Amino acid sequence: MLRKMKDLENKGNVYVIQEVSKFNVISAQGYGNLVPIFEEGKQIMLSPAPAVRKAKTILKDFNDNDYLLLIGDPSMIGLACSVASDINRGKYKVLKYDRRTFTYYPIQIDINERNNYDRES
Repeated sequence: MLRKMKDLENKGNVYVIQEVSKFNVISAQGYGNLVPIFEEGKQIMLSPAPAVRKAKTILKDFNDNDYLLLIGDPSMIGLACSVASDINRGKYKVLKYDRRTFTYYPIQIDINERNNYDRES
């Protein structure tokens, strides 16, 4: 019972980079609460500044317990990864969907390569 309570405390948020109605992302809730960043159909065109501000506002508390769900416009995915990395000392986790197994797999990224045991020598 205590372990289940602790697991619930440690669950963070799953930031859905862009809402895409043709995909069901409900199963990602197993990793945390779903929080959308950008609305469906939005794109970064001439000025990325409004999108940067929005991503920084929504991701302001991003931490080691949170995930980015890589879905939507590629430029918005890149932007969200950059912001999350900046906020969380170069570290962030993403959920990658495998179409063959219909499962999300977590991938941990540390751009500073701290505690990276499979680094090439």
